[in-house]
Amino acid sequence: MTKILTFFIIILIGFQSYGQKPRARDLGVPFVGKPGAFNSITDVAGVEVGYSTIISGTGTNVVGKGPVRTGVTAIFPRGKAKKFSPVYANWYSLNGNGEMTGTTWVTESGFLETPIMITNTNSVGEVRQAVLKWYVDTDWYNGEDWWYTYPVVAETYDGFLNDIYGFHVKEKHVLEAISNASNGPIAEGNVGGGTGMMCLGFKGGTGTASRVFKIKDSTYSLGAIVQSNFGAKRNLSIAGVPVGIALKDTLGYEYKAPPKSRRQEGDGSIIVVVATDVPLLPHQLKRIAQRIPLGIGIVGGRGSNGSGDIFLAFSTANEQAFNRDKKTTVESMSNDLLMPVFEATVQVVEEAIINAMVAAETMEGINGNKAYALPHDLLIETLKKYNRIQD
Repeated sequence: MTKILTFFIIILIGFQSYGQKPRARDLGVPFVGKPGAFNSITDVAGVEVGYSTIISGTGTNVVGKGPVRTGVTAIFPRGKAKKFSPVYANWYSLNGNGEMTGTTWVTESGFLETPIMITNTNSVGEVRQAVLKWYVDTDWYNGEDWWYTYPVVAETYDGFLNDIYGFHVKEKHVLEAISNASNGPIAEGNVGGGTGMMCLGFKGGTGTASRVFKIKDSTYSLGAIVQSNFGAKRNLSIAGVPVGIALKDTLGYEYKAPPKSRRQEGDGSIIVVVATDVPLLPHQLKRIAQRIPLGIGIVGGRGSNGSGDIFLAFSTANEQAFNRDKKTTVESMSNDLLMPVFEATVQVVEEAIINAMVAAETMEGINGNKAYALPHDLLIETLKKYNRIQD
């Protein structure tokens, strides 16, 4: 009896730890493609994700005190235990009103040499410095006295809900996200860097998805993680249904104090990281990154003037490709065989965004500003109306 009770306690703790909530598929939302075991970027072997979520205070915004609704996300392509183990990578920007540091060297060298960190707009510098210090403290370069490092740190803006000019992200939060990085299922919604984000008229945040597919006789995985903070409600489309129009009279964003910015409907940003174990070279990973906007467009993204739509893709294959002293031999997939990879990229980005919205919960932030969660019951009702969910 004790063993059975212990088993169920472990299961319960596991669900609480990973924040398991209904995901889009659990609501009956139909998607194309076969997901991996976790339907997560961590289905790509080696990839680890960790969060630090910072939520405190209510009421009137007092700069430096809060309310605080922000955080940090850490993504390790080969896991943090591997330390310095570069992967082939490349990046692309649909609209550049945003930031992802270190990308010029990613394109120039063809390698991603560091973890990827995601936070809020005003905390990029703090996160970058904390990661650099962590490299030193943990001997990231395995004893090699290397003279430059360009951390990759991306951002989206959470100032509607968060005291963003209070600079609440500190070194301890970066270290917490790094320490928490693990494989397996990961939490979604109001977590990590996505804590204070909004999306397509509702509460947004962090989301993930994956696909498993074959090329010839080999099986591969591809996954994405998004920090989703973009788009106008009128453009929201789920499973081909104009959900935003159908739910136009439901609560979305609610200002309790006059907005102090030029933010227009549809402004915002999205950071997308795609991982795969398909052996791809940097120029091919650029092609993958360029397909990411297709998935964003399916759900209603338009790459607005005030949006930072920045994407990075990497491959965990060719683990021995990076070498400073001698020639290496690498594998690459034929360009003529890449269509399943393109398809999977579009599919996971679409699903990861919807997963972020389905997992997100209504959140009140500074000055009583509120972002409302996508209502599950009305979503299901709308999809049934259009025969996208069967009773």
